[in-house]
Amino acid sequence: MTNIGYILLEGGAEFNGKMSDPDRQAICLAGGPDARITIIPAAAAPDNNHQRAGQNGVRWFHRLGATNVTALPLIDRASAKDPEVVRILSESCLIYLLGGFPHYLNQVLSNSAGWRAMLGTYRTGSIIAGSSAGAMVLCDYFCDPVSGEVIRGLGLVVGACVIPHHDTFGQDWVPRLRQQLPNITLIGIDEQTGMLNECSQNRWRIYGKGSVTLYRDGKIDHYGPGQVFALNMA
Repeated sequence: MTNIGYILLEGGAEFNGKMSDPDRQAICLAGGPDARITIIPAAAAPDNNHQRAGQNGVRWFHRLGATNVTALPLIDRASAKDPEVVRILSESCLIYLLGGFPHYLNQVLSNSAGWRAMLGTYRTGSIIAGSSAGAMVLCDYFCDPVSGEVIRGLGLVVGACVIPHHDTFGQDWVPRLRQQLPNITLIGIDEQTGMLNECSQNRWRIYGKGSVTLYRDGKIDHYGPGQVFALNMA
């Protein structure tokens, strides 16, 4: 019997401040400080920021006590099918998708050998995490901030669309997305804030500085640090 893993969705401004709360919990669930953590910097590749962003991630998790952290050179469609990249992903306990350009990240991972490897390790108990763009593409839908277009995501979190940076500029997307996605749960996640599912696959707990706002069924619900809510997922 498979042991479905965990999903961590974060609202942006990763690797600083209160983001230590959800990330420490993710390290714990992944197996502790020696667990293999893999950073995917592909979303930062369009503006050639992937190397710096990847190393920021490595330093951050080292700061939290993790000892086995790698920034994977997964930055385009070619590297998403590289056998060595696929092998590392399949052996990872925590895979973290950085922020940046969600449309590009989605194009890189969609239907790739790398994404299939990520799903494989998730289905045996590992954690898939994403911040900002990384969180957006994990859902059924996301809004491309460049074009304003609503795009099909990777579908790990079904019936949902993450709105990152909700406490800064993200909330400005809400009125339009409520019209475009009337039957989809919009998940507004503040910066320096994460939501992580627990033993029940539809039970999520808030960690970090801010709050999570759910827009569903015509209602608006707010949840702060430590609070738990239900959200169906794959």
